[in-house]
Amino acid sequence: MKPTRVVEFMEKMEPNSVAVFAGAHEIKRNHDTDFEFRQDTDFYYLTRLNEPDCVAVLAPSHPEHKYVLFVRPRIREEEIWTGTRAGVEGAISQHGADAAYEINKLSDVLPKYLQNVEKLYYRLGNDEHFDQKIIASIKHVREKVRGGVYAPTVIIDPGTLLHEMRLRKSEGDLNSLRRAVAISAEGHIAAMKHCKPGMYEYELEAIIEYVFRRNGATGVGYPSIVGSGFNSTILHYNTNQCQIKDGDLVLIDAGAEYNLFSGDITRAFPANGKFTRAQQAIYEAVLNANKEVIKMVKPGESFMKLHEKAVEVVSEELLRLGLVAGSRAEVVEKESYKKFFMHRTGHWLGMDVHDVGRYKVGDDWRKLEPGMVFTVEPGIYIAEGTEGVPEEYFNIGVRIEDDVLVTETGFEVLTAMTPKEVKDVEATMKESVMIAV
Repeated sequence: MKPTRVVEFMEKMEPNSVAVFAGAHEIKRNHDTDFEFRQDTDFYYLTRLNEPDCVAVLAPSHPEHKYVLFVRPRIREEEIWTGTRAGVEGAISQHGADAAYEINKLSDVLPKYLQNVEKLYYRLGNDEHFDQKIIASIKHVREKVRGGVYAPTVIIDPGTLLHEMRLRKSEGDLNSLRRAVAISAEGHIAAMKHCKPGMYEYELEAIIEYVFRRNGATGVGYPSIVGSGFNSTILHYNTNQCQIKDGDLVLIDAGAEYNLFSGDITRAFPANGKFTRAQQAIYEAVLNANKEVIKMVKPGESFMKLHEKAVEVVSEELLRLGLVAGSRAEVVEKESYKKFFMHRTGHWLGMDVHDVGRYKVGDDWRKLEPGMVFTVEPGIYIAEGTEGVPEEYFNIGVRIEDDVLVTETGFEVLTAMTPKEVKDVEATMKESVMIAV
C-alpha cells in the first residue's frame, strides 16, 4: 500500500505532471568516517524511508507506476558493515512502491518518467549535484523530440504543496511531536536538578543529552545551547565550554528529536538555585511577555500579531525597569527595545526545528489554524558593558520558549510540564539528585 502522504500529495498535483524527491546522502566527516545520517525531512515525510541515496518519483498519470523508488541494492558485503537495506524488493513490499530500481540505474530510467509530461515538481537548489541529474534527464528527453516525445516545460517547487501539508500536523505527527517535547522537558528538568556552581556548561549539556537518549530520542533536534553568565546573552552560543560560576544565570535551549520531530524548549535559571533581584526582574519581564502572547493564540489570529504583542509587553517591562526611555509607543516605533530583544517571538515547529511553511500568504501575515505548532520565545539579553544599564543587570540573558499547538478552540502548551514560574524553577532546583546511569 502506498504511503498516505504520497497519495495525498499526488491528489494535489496538477494534471500531466511528475514529482521527483531526492533523499539525503551520507556526508564525510573526516577521512573515512561519515557524519551521523539524517534523512531529508521532505523525503521522509512522504515515504518514511530512512536510508541514504534514495529517490522517489510520483507519476499519477502513469498507467502502472504511479509511485517509484530508487534505492541502494542489497549487497551482503556492504550490509555487514552498515546494516540491512530495504533493497528493490523491500521498496515494493515494505514501502508501497509500484516499481523500484537500484539507484545506479537512475540516469537511464528517470528520463522515461519525464517523457510527455508538462510539469515537473522538483525543488531546485537543495542539492546542486542532484540538480544536474534532473537537468541531464530533461535534456535527454528533449533530444528525442523527433520521435514525438516532449519534456517538462514548467518546474514547480513541491514545497508549495508539501510544506503546507507539513504545516498542519496530523494526529500521527502530533504523537511524535508530543513525545519529542516530553523528552525535551525531561532533559531540561534534569539540568535544573543537577546544576551547581563550579560545573562546566558541557557537563549540563551531557546530562541533558543523556536524558534525551535514555528516554528514546534519536538525538538532538539542533546543537544544544548551554550558556552561563555572559554566554547567556549570546543567542546561538553552543560551544558550551565555560565553567558555571556562583551567581551566574544559565540559559539552556535544547530539544530532543524523536521520529524526526523536534522539541524546542528554552529555560533560564540561577546556577545556585536562587534568583537575584535583578535576575528575577528580567526573568519575570520575559515570562510576562511569554504568557501574554500565549493567551492570544487561537484560530484566525495573525502570526505577526503575536510578535507585536511580545514587543509591546517587553517594551513596557523595559520602561518599568528604567532600561529604555520615552513612552511605550516611542520605544516600539523607534525600536529601542531591539537593544535587548532583537529576534522574532517564534517560528514553526515540526520535523525541522525551524520548520517549513510560509509566514505570509500573499501580502498578508498568515492566520493561525488548528494543527499548526510554533514556538513562543521572547527574550531579554544584557551583556556586560551594555551602555546605560546598571551593572546589576550585566550578563543576564533570559529566553523562555514554549511549544504551542493551535487547537479548534484556542491553544495547548505542549511544554507545560517544564517549570517556568520563579517558584517552580527554584523548587525544582532544590530537588538535587545524582543522575541514574
